[in-house]
Amino acid sequence: MILNTGSRTDIPAWYGEWFYNRVREGYVLVRNPWDPSAVTRYEISPDVVDCICFCTKNPEPMLDRLEELDAFQQVWYVTVTPYGREIEPRVPDWKQVAQSFARLSQKAGRRAVIWRYDPIFLSGRYTLEFHQKAFEIMAQRLSPHTDSCVISFLDLYRKTRKNFPEGREVSGEDQRKLARSFSDIAAKYGLTLRSCCEGEWMKDYGIDVSGCMSRAVLERAMGEKLEVPAKKPAREGCDCLLGGDIGAYNTCPNGCVYCYANYDRRTAEENFRKHDPASPLLAGRPQEQDRIRKAGQRSWIDGQMSLF
Repeated sequence: MILNTGSRTDIPAWYGEWFYNRVREGYVLVRNPWDPSAVTRYEISPDVVDCICFCTKNPEPMLDRLEELDAFQQVWYVTVTPYGREIEPRVPDWKQVAQSFARLSQKAGRRAVIWRYDPIFLSGRYTLEFHQKAFEIMAQRLSPHTDSCVISFLDLYRKTRKNFPEGREVSGEDQRKLARSFSDIAAKYGLTLRSCCEGEWMKDYGIDVSGCMSRAVLERAMGEKLEVPAKKPAREGCDCLLGGDIGAYNTCPNGCVYCYANYDRRTAEENFRKHDPASPLLAGRPQEQDRIRKAGQRSWIDGQMSLF
């Protein structure tokens, strides 16, 4: 199975000590966000966890102990964007993240570290021309340390509209301009450009629309063939393997105004202050009324075939 860490919060940036504690103890508990008394137990063992997928805006806090994960395959999605503190209040400057990106690539491998440039939105400061220039500068800096990049445009989820009322979706015409420009830049620096759930139209610009965390992407990064059980997609048009997430909503202190995972910044910061690195749950501790079930876990690796 794939153990995911990043759809609900940024574990590497803020909860690295907790995660290493969970790896050492060999299991983690995850509370169902829609049924709080339902808790799932995942074993963290290389016998059943084929790969740990991280999504982060700052991998630096976990890098000095990364050897503790040597028993596991890893794939890292690192978001590096050109936004300022008014948009991403507690995310380090992109040049600092780029240094961590290079360190991570040396440790985990170039194919296992994937750059995300998203979400893309336009404003008076962040114009179409601004993004074109920033993307090329970053591509030049990061391409020695990765072979792929994922892009997507701002989605105005309900929480996003609440926390980022000035945010607006990028028009179809501007999306096409950016797709064409980014595709040319990616090709220039030897990067495979993928979209995240943006539809089939991007194929016309040479962009891979098959998924950003799909089986094929993970197989290539891992160098293994996977036999993935059939599952309902996480959302329409998405073939990515997004199940098995061990994070919790309303816990990320990054404070990004476009965030879909926090109800608001104050709630997330309060939950972060209450965090206990020794708890098997990222947020809170097990309660007497909890119904704990073991996740159905098995290895998906096809031992008969390797891609390399």
